[in-house]
Amino acid sequence: MDAGKQTLQEAVQSFLHELADVRLASEHTVSAYRRDLSQFIVHCGADACVHHITRTEVQDWLVAGHASGLAASTLARRLSAVCSFFDTAVQSGGCKSNVAAGVRAPKQAKRLPRTLPPEQTTALMQQTDRVSDHRDLALLAVMYGCGLRVSEAVALNVSDIDLDACELRVLGKGRKERIVPLPAGAVQYLQVYLEDRDETLLPKSDAQAQAIFLNKHHTRLSVRSVQRMLKERALQTGADMAVTPHRLRHSFATHLLAGGVDLRAIQELLGHASLATTERYTHLDIAKLTSVYDQAHPRARKVK
Repeated sequence: MDAGKQTLQEAVQSFLHELADVRLASEHTVSAYRRDLSQFIVHCGADACVHHITRTEVQDWLVAGHASGLAASTLARRLSAVCSFFDTAVQSGGCKSNVAAGVRAPKQAKRLPRTLPPEQTTALMQQTDRVSDHRDLALLAVMYGCGLRVSEAVALNVSDIDLDACELRVLGKGRKERIVPLPAGAVQYLQVYLEDRDETLLPKSDAQAQAIFLNKHHTRLSVRSVQRMLKERALQTGADMAVTPHRLRHSFATHLLAGGVDLRAIQELLGHASLATTERYTHLDIAKLTSVYDQAHPRARKVK
């Protein structure tokens, strides 16, 4: 079909296909774009021609969202999705210009990411009588010790870990690979867990054999399971019940920064494409930052 005659529904489906199969965006990203653009389709009408949609319609959609009580962050995300969609439509000839370009996103209040103080992470790392305790401790040590996204942690394979070199290979957003140092404490937790895994958690299939973190069904651990595990563990150990995988990641960055690690080094460790994203972790005046990783990170030291 001529791109200039595509309906909005057809153009969105084409865009999502390119996002997933050509740009190799993560499932989470594709899902978020699909959700936001589906709402835009409802607003404009599925049969609307892409090249007939106006800037006013984009603005009216955002105003309607604001009136319904949507947060500024949600509206900003919606606008970003529509901007990306129209950029692609212009490139494919579906419309002459990006009608969403230049539309101002709602101003968002600047917030510092919520973190856990070191004593809370220590509480989470207490040994428990949970059957999965070895796995959970290793997972927590890796997530907090390396600042991983939960999706990155559950996607880890055995081949991604080099215990001798104390390094971890991580596949981040956009399937970008990065190498991060593995703290000595995390190495010890992993050694204990991997021995236990090899003896009692044999994977069900060759496809699962590469996964490091397995559930009770001997298949790869899911993101939802990790979130649930954190809540249960916090309840059992007396740690902050507001703990989430992302708060562990925020804590990793904040604690390193407080220990004197360079902001650009933290950017590399977190896998941020932009330094501006990393800068959210501080409102401090950063001068010379010279401390090395093992000196700065609270869990870089060996387990006693």
